[in-house]
Amino acid sequence: MDLRFEQLQAWLHGLNRFREGELSLPVPASSDASFRRYFRCQFRHAGGEQSWIIMDAPPAHEDCRPFIAISAELAALGLNVPIVAEQDLTQGFLLLSDLGTTTYLSALNESTAEHLYSDAIRALVRLQTKATSDHLPIYDTAMLSREMDLFTDWLGERHCELSMNASERQAWSRVQSELIHSALSQPQVYVHRDYHSRNLMVTGANNPGILDFQDAVDGPLTYDAVSLLRDCYIVWPEDQVREWQRQYFLMLCQTGHLTQSEWSGFLQSMDWMGIQRHLKASGIFARLYHRDGKDGYLNDIPATLNYIIQVGRQYHQMKDLVGWTEKLATRYSEIKL
Repeated sequence: MDLRFEQLQAWLHGLNRFREGELSLPVPASSDASFRRYFRCQFRHAGGEQSWIIMDAPPAHEDCRPFIAISAELAALGLNVPIVAEQDLTQGFLLLSDLGTTTYLSALNESTAEHLYSDAIRALVRLQTKATSDHLPIYDTAMLSREMDLFTDWLGERHCELSMNASERQAWSRVQSELIHSALSQPQVYVHRDYHSRNLMVTGANNPGILDFQDAVDGPLTYDAVSLLRDCYIVWPEDQVREWQRQYFLMLCQTGHLTQSEWSGFLQSMDWMGIQRHLKASGIFARLYHRDGKDGYLNDIPATLNYIIQVGRQYHQMKDLVGWTEKLATRYSEIKL
């Protein structure tokens, strides 16, 4: 038993809400790509039984304050998020309401997808059209560029030992500029940043439950939608994805945030936003392995590369990126861990 777990237990047992009843031993609730850990515990008392989530966020590595603030903002919009019931910022512990154990990823199939995605799109449109984002960090040129550099630095050079030559580097710089310009030219809204099937929970009421929102920024309109519909962890047929894109687009038109004449430009913006996001994701997956010793995300890299290749082929501006990504994908498939 590690020291932080002992501290977490001591903190829980010191809370007044758990004095009159029986508190179970916390058990791991989910894995995370950060330093945060999550545990679930049950509290049995005279009125029944209640399930709770405990976030363990070491203060040296994680700041709980954005999570607390954003949870309150999203809840005020009527979105279904974990409510912070208790907090200890000094130790880095939060007690949260429990949204259950069924992720979208585990529940999605051909019979459930339409209902689940419709709920997720409606919740996203509510976030984007009702929330104020001007107090959030700005998803600016520097951040977009740093994220894309993860692709070449961690997946290309570190994992695949594949560096760009001078002409490839020049072409890569042009592609980055194109993608950044596209992202910054979009309406800037409240961006969750990880709005996908592992962070959405299936709930009986007010579906979906929304997790992992603490890194929210003021950024491009299509970012969260492409995270959802071009998920790194689940792939759908192209015609089905286009239908969900149309559904999302028409909802935005109904709210007055877009007009129907913007459809073709919207599609390109979303496609290019997806390329930027998958460049970032593939680099992060490699970094999690090499820096943090987490190999569970390596199997998700081929899907991210395939997206960059397949979507990039539709745009002549992405030709050089597609060529280098194809070379990288071949090298990746040859590597034995």
